[in-house]
Amino acid sequence: MILENTIKQASQILKNNNINSHELDAELILSNLMGIKRESLILNNFKNISNNIKYKYDSAIRRRIKREPVAYILGKKEFWSQNFIVNQATLIPRPETELMIYKLIKFFKNKKINILDIGTGSGCILLSILKELNSSRGTGIDISSQAIKMAKINSEKLNLSCRANFKVFDINKFDINKYDLIVSNPPYIPTRDIKNLSKDIINYEPLIALNGGHDGLRLIKKVIYKASSLLKTNGLLAIEIGYGQYRKASNLLYQYGFKETCKEYDNNRNVRCIISTKIKFL
Repeated sequence: MILENTIKQASQILKNNNINSHELDAELILSNLMGIKRESLILNNFKNISNNIKYKYDSAIRRRIKREPVAYILGKKEFWSQNFIVNQATLIPRPETELMIYKLIKFFKNKKINILDIGTGSGCILLSILKELNSSRGTGIDISSQAIKMAKINSEKLNLSCRANFKVFDINKFDINKYDLIVSNPPYIPTRDIKNLSKDIINYEPLIALNGGHDGLRLIKKVIYKASSLLKTNGLLAIEIGYGQYRKASNLLYQYGFKETCKEYDNNRNVRCIISTKIKFL
């Protein structure tokens, strides 16, 4: 079968199964299997694809019909212009998180800092920052050994294993070193709201990395409390939060000796990230 017809057929199958991004998904999956850029599909639209590729493609489309995220089907997700290896042990990196990284890199440009990433997952936040801050070092911790395994693979892939250290650690028990910057994208979705997430998320992404307890603040509180003792004076804490959590998170930061430096909004004008400075120890 020629490439153009293969994509059209797969796209229609996905559309019939209520996949809104049917055309994009069909193209991303096939271009990945063929080892070419998505844009190159247009130049090769009359090329015949091999039976082996067709077999793999059909298998991948069946996985997408079941709502498995494209990132897990491909085994990777682009973030900060790098491809990060992902699987169901890690959350899929979201483009909104890049807003926080952009702000932090701008703040620490040309500086040598020590970074802690709490709940590192695939390691995408820490590794993206280290890729830009060439003299800096960092540690990523996560309660999931499988997530840490992925983070280590990504650090090696990006040639950052000499400056990035990943460890399996419960945040409650971590008390190593002092840091200039602590970053975290903790679970912040209230337990009652988990059921409202899309099937792509509920059935495939790790719920332990999503469930923030009854009010969504359980892990946010722990990160702020732990950061209050692990940060150097005037160090920065950058933490992602969920919808409608800004006021409570801001109050928590104030209680633990932080002064808000700035906040970042997502595309819906909701506060997605708070960056604050440690000004006193309690």
